Amino acid sequence: MKTVLVTGIGGLTPRSITGIIRENHPDYHIIGIDANKKAIGFFMDGLVDEHFVCPRCDSPEYFPFLEKLIVDKGIDYAFVQPESEIVKWGEYYENNGKYPCPVFMGCKVLSESLRDKSIMAELLEGTDFIPKTIKVTQDSPRYDEVEKSIGFPCWIRATEGTGGLGSLKLEDLSSYKSWLFINRDISEFTVSEFLTGRHLANEMLYYNNEYIKGAALECAEYVMANTAPSKVTGNTAFGRFLNEDRINEFCDSCIKYLCNKLHVPAHGILSFDLKEDKEGNLKVTEVNIRHMAYAGVMAHVGFDLIEDTIRIMEDGNCNNVKRAPYFHYDKPYVFLRDVDVSPIILESEEVFMQ
Repeated sequence: MKTVLVTGIGGLTPRSITGIIRENHPDYHIIGIDANKKAIGFFMDGLVDEHFVCPRCDSPEYFPFLEKLIVDKGIDYAFVQPESEIVKWGEYYENNGKYPCPVFMGCKVLSESLRDKSIMAELLEGTDFIPKTIKVTQDSPRYDEVEKSIGFPCWIRATEGTGGLGSLKLEDLSSYKSWLFINRDISEFTVSEFLTGRHLANEMLYYNNEYIKGAALECAEYVMANTAPSKVTGNTAFGRFLNEDRINEFCDSCIKYLCNKLHVPAHGILSFDLKEDKEGNLKVTEVNIRHMAYAGVMAHVGFDLIEDTIRIMEDGNCNNVKRAPYFHYDKPYVFLRDVDVSPIILESEEVFMQ
């Protein structure tokens, strides 16, 4: 039996990961931690075996708490999900030459560069990987550049965070100024050209610079879309699993470009958000340094990066992970998601035609 630590257990993705671990390994002992004492994962029957409120990862008490917990509970390895924690674990490795316990993640340089969308945009500036993008701040809104270089309509969002934090389609300069005022507590944003095509996602696994496997899907409709000014939320209500090799190829090319520029290896789980422009060209809007929220539902249709991550951490290598850089689902699966219910997977969209 293994003892597994899952951090940020109040979040959707950590809970999804934990559910798959529970399904695949019912004998494993799972410990969940979160800085929020009201984290919903603490109170879900059967999700974790033990749970603890932990210090915030930016607190000096965070790693002493973790180190003691790992020793006291005999933790074998961890799934670290909140991106802020991933960056801190990367710092820990740089300072100590090891992680608090075995974990599967990329280096600090790659994690920091992808977590901050403005840094990623600067690294990819001048390439075909991203839409035209500039960074703006409350102190330097760059009104003329937004209007002349990007143009309206355009898309604005916070440089850090997930779920479309601060996202909105801006129609004119007046709406831009209003949005900065409304979101004055957010210090930095990126403004980019507005993309009209499909919203796509791709989750990929790298090991020591080798692209091991990846699979894609389309985010077609959103949970509680009418509650967000942008009509886009962090959760997909209806999605399609896609067998489109060009998505995997595009994302792999982007990761290779970034890693070559940063002089670091591609390693860990990397999850893309993409949009198509009006000609159908792919553009990167975000790269997450962790499993994405769809990891659990993808596992149920044959693409199980959660189990692959377990294999890597338990074996100490990637030898027993099947190579599938262009993973194809065996059916045209679609999925439905909503608040407070488990995702539903359907074998095709034909059911909607009945």
